[in-house]
Amino acid sequence: MMKKSKVFLSAIALASAALVSSHASAVEIVNNSTLELVDNFAEADGFFTGGNKGNTFVDNYSFTLSQAGEFAAGVLSITGNAKNGLDITGFNLIDSTGTLFGGTLLSTGATDQWSLSTASLSAGAYTIQVKGSILSNASGRYSANIALAPVPEPETYAMMLAGLGLLGFTARRRNKKAAAAALAA
Repeated sequence: MMKKSKVFLSAIALASAALVSSHASAVEIVNNSTLELVDNFAEADGFFTGGNKGNTFVDNYSFTLSQAGEFAAGVLSITGNAKNGLDITGFNLIDSTGTLFGGTLLSTGATDQWSLSTASLSAGAYTIQVKGSILSNASGRYSANIALAPVPEPETYAMMLAGLGLLGFTARRRNKKAAAAALAA
């Protein structure tokens, strides 16, 4: 009888330990995707099915800029209240050297909203990173938008200045001819 009690208590202890450890360890969900900028714009969506309460996520969206430009991005997650859905804890831009540009938290709670902008990015490879945690067993979703306003190439400025110089030269030449004709008359 004593032996059966020890086996029974050992089984209960083992089952309890397994139950506690399954709830204590959160899983980090990592997703890597590639974005294609179409007309200097891209969208990214993150969706997490139910049953992931307590897990964290890191979504990396890689893209390449073919030309320099002003960069702006935002991410938004809307839920019924602050205890459901997702809690976005970070929104970053990372360049190919690993330099991190952090986003700005605009609101948190039932609506999590972040923005990120830089005056000018050079052409190259970049990654947008969305980080957060899943607050409930309900599903959760976020949406991110990326926009680029291209900066004109130096050649464009050179052509514009050359054109203005040519217009100035032509105007000056006309003024000299008009002045000479006025003196002759």
